[in-house]
Amino acid sequence: MKRKITIVFGILLLLLIAVFFINLSLGTISISPLSVIATLAGYGTSQDGIVLFDFRLPRIVIALLIGIGLAISGVILQGITNNDLADPGILGINTGAGLFVVIFIFFTENTVFKSLSSYLMPLAAFAGAIIAMFLIYVLAWKNGITPKRLILVGIGINSAFSALLIIFQLKMTNQSFSEVITWLSGDLWGTNWGFVVAILPWIIVLGSYVWIKSRTLNVLRLGDELSVGMGVKLERERRILLFVAAALAGACVAFGGGLAFIGLIAPHLAKRIVGPLHQIMIPVAALIGALILLIGDTIARNFFGPSEIPVGLIVSIIGAPYFVYLLVKTA
Repeated sequence: MKRKITIVFGILLLLLIAVFFINLSLGTISISPLSVIATLAGYGTSQDGIVLFDFRLPRIVIALLIGIGLAISGVILQGITNNDLADPGILGINTGAGLFVVIFIFFTENTVFKSLSSYLMPLAAFAGAIIAMFLIYVLAWKNGITPKRLILVGIGINSAFSALLIIFQLKMTNQSFSEVITWLSGDLWGTNWGFVVAILPWIIVLGSYVWIKSRTLNVLRLGDELSVGMGVKLERERRILLFVAAALAGACVAFGGGLAFIGLIAPHLAKRIVGPLHQIMIPVAALIGALILLIGDTIARNFFGPSEIPVGLIVSIIGAPYFVYLLVKTA
């Protein structure tokens, strides 16, 4: 088993490194892999340095961090609900973030806050994700939280927020409507080192906390009665982990828009490859999530030139068939 896990980590890391260099090389200005390596080592031309360090590298790092964060958020939600179809998008967390972004854009049109939108939109998205999780938790509470009730309430919240999104969009100007559609489609717009610094602590701190809690997640998969019997403070642990999942999803959606399916696919693939133990599944899911989003970003930036399309559309094309497969298999 240890040998298999080592091989899995090795393959995922090699794939990630390969896609990393492909992404750095491709673009409006093509740079050969050797020039990329030389520039990263400090021996490249000034033009290559500007292209790589000021534009492509921060975007790639953002994509990696968002992929990791959404995957770990999905691991938490699937572990708590004991349902392989649970993820931040389906439960309404991403939609809550999107709704608050739309509300922010709607009410700041032609105001002084419009110039600060690149800094305030992430805060709006994060607040929306947390508030969505709070509503789901409160409405699902009835002498405690059950996984089934949590999922049903989450789907209901998702539907309600989606309806509100449409209402606000119908009242927007054409320019704001285009901005919202691009954001909701999943667009890596926070692509400079300042945004990397903003999201990095969330992924490191919360991701590490989830890994520390991996044994608790293992026990929660056994069901409520066994969890209580094994000494787990069920409601406390579930509440904390739910809000950690929402915080991770909110931070990722804030800088990546409405990215779907990563929180669904990555945990499920990781569990199929290395088994259900969260100590191993969490880092594997994180690598898979990072790989999926980086592949999607590479395709979105380079295969539909001269313009690029939102990376969320590529991820949805990849993820939708897999979701249907999971739905049929679960049924």
